[in-house]
Amino acid sequence: MQKLMTATVEAVRAAATRVTRPETPPTTSTDLFAALRANDEAVSDVLRPALLAALPGSRWSDDEHGSGPMPGGDWWVVDPVGGNMNAVQSLADWNVGVSLVRDGRPALAVLHAPVAGETFTAIAGEGAFLNDVPARVSAKTDLSLALTGTGQAQPTRDPAHARRAGDAIAAMMRSALYVRASVPVGQQLAQVAAGRMDVHWQFENLRSHIAPVLLVLEAGGTVTDLDGQPWQITSDGYVAAAPGVHAAALVALR
Repeated sequence: MQKLMTATVEAVRAAATRVTRPETPPTTSTDLFAALRANDEAVSDVLRPALLAALPGSRWSDDEHGSGPMPGGDWWVVDPVGGNMNAVQSLADWNVGVSLVRDGRPALAVLHAPVAGETFTAIAGEGAFLNDVPARVSAKTDLSLALTGTGQAQPTRDPAHARRAGDAIAAMMRSALYVRASVPVGQQLAQVAAGRMDVHWQFENLRSHIAPVLLVLEAGGTVTDLDGQPWQITSDGYVAAAPGVHAAALVALR
């Protein structure tokens, strides 16, 4: 797995160099979605052949908004440009994320944030690392001192979804020190793994979240669904947090 991790990191870093950040943000929907699509395709064109060659017999999924169970075997699950909108808008918060799912369970994760110069990695059962240095979640035990966050897992204008998200943010604002609502989701989860944020929650559990959730778990975090049951890739949503504040965060969201 360490040899596979090395190959994956090299591929992810090479793919990230293909992301284009326009000098000025697009002003029409045609130009905007063309720029987003071009970035996704450029990254996938690098990652797909490299990862499939690194693990013969593995298969590929770039359905970043997919959810639910996955078939058996080895699957590369790729979020080509997490926070692609940020990249196109010339913001710094974007990344390239890859997870290896083996027989329905996360086995390996890489999340590379080029602007910050940070690469997060994890192999199931072997811990999480930031630039090859062990990463650990926060030691906080008081939610009132916690930096928490959430964000749109995927674009939607559904009124019920908006109300639920807004109500959850308001509830957390009454309990935590600070609440961030931003994208990409993977970036926030990586910050929980690094101990820089304390809580991240989602009402959606998409395949693009698998790699950063594994980072939190391997960094010593607690990740459950919204009923407090252990997180699975089939969970409807989740709370990922430092162990000392997870229970209080779950109560606040309920």
